[in-house]
Amino acid sequence: MTHLVLPLATLLLLHIPFVYSSLPSHCHGTSATTLDVSNFPPCSNNRSLWDIIWSCAATLFACTWTAIHPNISGMDEGKFTAFSRRLGIMTVTLVAPELTITWATIQFLSARDNTKAFNDAFGMQLRQVRSDHLDIGESAAAVFNESLTLDRRNSPHPSAPHVASCPFKEWTVTHSFFAWMGGFMLYFNDKPRATLTPMELRRFVNEGSVEMPVIMEADIEDRSKGDALSKGIAILQLAWFVLHLIARYVQNLPITLLELDTLAVAALTCISYGFWWKKPKDIGRPHPVYWKATVSPPSELTYDKVDEIFSTEDWASFFLTYLYPLPSFMGVGIFNSPHAVHSRRVPSAGGYDVDDAHRHRFIMLFIGCFSGAVFGGMHCLGWNVSFQGRAEQILWRAASLAIVSAPVSIFLLNSYAIWLGHYWLDHFWLNDSWVDQLGEAVAFLVIFASFFSYIFARVILIVLILMSFRSLPPGVYDTVAWTEFIPHL
Repeated sequence: MTHLVLPLATLLLLHIPFVYSSLPSHCHGTSATTLDVSNFPPCSNNRSLWDIIWSCAATLFACTWTAIHPNISGMDEGKFTAFSRRLGIMTVTLVAPELTITWATIQFLSARDNTKAFNDAFGMQLRQVRSDHLDIGESAAAVFNESLTLDRRNSPHPSAPHVASCPFKEWTVTHSFFAWMGGFMLYFNDKPRATLTPMELRRFVNEGSVEMPVIMEADIEDRSKGDALSKGIAILQLAWFVLHLIARYVQNLPITLLELDTLAVAALTCISYGFWWKKPKDIGRPHPVYWKATVSPPSELTYDKVDEIFSTEDWASFFLTYLYPLPSFMGVGIFNSPHAVHSRRVPSAGGYDVDDAHRHRFIMLFIGCFSGAVFGGMHCLGWNVSFQGRAEQILWRAASLAIVSAPVSIFLLNSYAIWLGHYWLDHFWLNDSWVDQLGEAVAFLVIFASFFSYIFARVILIVLILMSFRSLPPGVYDTVAWTEFIPHL
């Protein structure tokens, strides 16, 4: 564990002075010379304040709104409800993009593991069937597959799936993403019951209760509203924005705090792009899976019951009722709200297996905390930016360092817990020794203190960004020589 933790901590702590020494200092006193926005004369060779805001807004929109891949909405939900849910996820991405990265990581790992499980369960035997019967016609192969199904039903330990008339070919990561986001709706007596998890679908197909859904990867991609072109446009917009900031740095032109924050958010959003590259986007309706009338329906499904936290009245349940998506983003657990159950959809911040999240918790923890530390490190690029006063500069530096250090402390303590075989949120207060309980309590408090200090520091950065528009430093409106000749959004 030490050989992983020590290099990470060293890297994150050493890059701060490197940034400090590599950037030119623009202020030598307690305050910097500033230029009032309202008194700035218009010039064709200069950009305006609205040009800066528009460039940042376009980049943020391209890298957050278009990057978000929400779960499938409920069948009875309107467009405004789906829009509001997506707007909420976008807000989380703008404030704390590492939460979205952690969420995308968990979904990718669950989709990858589910793909392997489906192919292991259904692919091997049917590939054997096709290889052993290449010399017979399609009708004979269908009869043979049906005989395998009958043999499996008569066996006390079924090992072969029940297959539809179209043989199973391959289950891809796109299929798994589609299943986890609520892509398969169980119908009983021609009425929708609830969305199926991939494990439930695999179990019901094995039991012969439902037919294997016959849907090609190309069909799922055809339903998706996102493609490589739209993602490529967002990446090009980000590339242009980064190139623009590099050109300003080379020509010693100042950069606004909003541009630094936009760069940090947009750069981290690209990580979510990578994890969600094969995930369908903005699919309107799920694929129907019909329950056979000859089999008794399941008494309970994962997504057709409301969690108990929404029915109790203690303070913890009241707290989780309004903030339950945040633990879901971090892989702690998935909570079925009454609205999600009523709408027959996957929870907004769900779409993964909690067991997979616990099994891959070190990977998830590393990616999430490292992303958070990088997010704070990119704000340290504003270490020498001109501020109106010394106090604002100190606040910016302190908040940036807090965002770097908080994920590091969370990673170190949770890694130590994982090394001991514990998971704080699952095994808290389970030790009998009061020494162990005291140690866990201290670590628990430090983790939550780091978490809230991160939130407080992020709020400080946002406030300072807004305050910086009162008076921007000279040269911030100057454009690089080639800006007007390069096509961009």
